Order: sequence, then structure tokens, then C-alpha cells
Amino acid sequence: MDKQLSNTQKLTYSAMILAIALISMVFKGGGMLLVVFLTGAVVNACIIIDTRICGLVYGIILSIITPVASYFISPNPVHQTIPIVIPCIMAGNAIIALAVALIAKKSDRNYILPVSMIIGSIAKALFMGIVISLIILPNMLPAAMMKNLKTLQLSFSVIQLFAALVGSIYAYAVLGFVESRLNKDTSL
Repeated sequence: MDKQLSNTQKLTYSAMILAIALISMVFKGGGMLLVVFLTGAVVNACIIIDTRICGLVYGIILSIITPVASYFISPNPVHQTIPIVIPCIMAGNAIIALAVALIAKKSDRNYILPVSMIIGSIAKALFMGIVISLIILPNMLPAAMMKNLKTLQLSFSVIQLFAALVGSIYAYAVLGFVESRLNKDTSL
């Protein structure tokens, strides 16, 4: 983005983006497709948009707030039985924010932003797949939930990749409009 936003504008935009992410969490219990194409994708899109418009610090803050909010808005049995998963989700979210902020930083090339989103999505899925799916779940999942191990491992790896990629598509579409408006007039 070319135009500098004031701290007040950044905080306001970030709060609006957080509100969108929180609203999407209400639909989390509707099945895997809803998680991939709505809740997870919208949260990932919000992190990317917030990072791109307001900066890395705001994107990281959103990366931290959204898993905690999800814990309260739409509780997940894994989060409740293995709370260490929540900081791992925060870190996975922050990976996308970092990729977008560092790779696509002020680049004039149109292809760099989507490339940064793809790299961030893959890195997030790899991180969560290794840390949560391969290390935490097999070692900390209660015996009563062990029958769901394969499904849960899929949820914290491949499904995360799809949700992040779909979120990247949403973010790219929204950013095309928002960034052009912000470059013309910061009052959006």
C-alpha cells in the first residue's frame, strides 16, 4: 500500500477486520466444508488483509486473538483437552502474516502478493502438520479420542492448507478493491 494510515485508522480497520473474523466463527460447527470455505478461510483472509492494510503487528495481534476467541465462541474438544494446541494455532496464523508482510512488502509486482500468500499457507500447514498432527496429537490425545486421531491429524494439516489457500483467494479479491480505494482516499 502506498498511503500511510494513522494509528487510529489502523486500529479502526483492524477492529472491523477482527469483527468479521469473530462473526465467521459462529458458523464453525457446521461441518468440514463450512470450516474450509467459511470459518477457516475467512479467519485466514482477515489475518492477511489486516497484515497488508495495517501492518505486521496488527496481523500478529489478530493471529493471537482469533484462536483464543474461537476457544470461547465455538469450543473444540481438542482445544479443551489439549490447550497447548492454541499457541500452535497462533504461531501457524502468524506464519501467514509474516509471509505476507516480509515477502510481499511494498512490491510493485502483482504476482508477489499471491506468491507470499501461497508460501504462507504452505508454511502454516507444514508447521501445524508437524507440530500438532505429528507431535502433539499422538502423544497427548486422550485414549477416548484416539479413534479420531487420523481425522484430527487431517484437520490440523491438509484442511489447514485448504482453508489458508481459500482464505488467500478471498483476501486477494478483497485487497484488490480495498488497496485501490485506500491509495485514492484513506477514508474508505
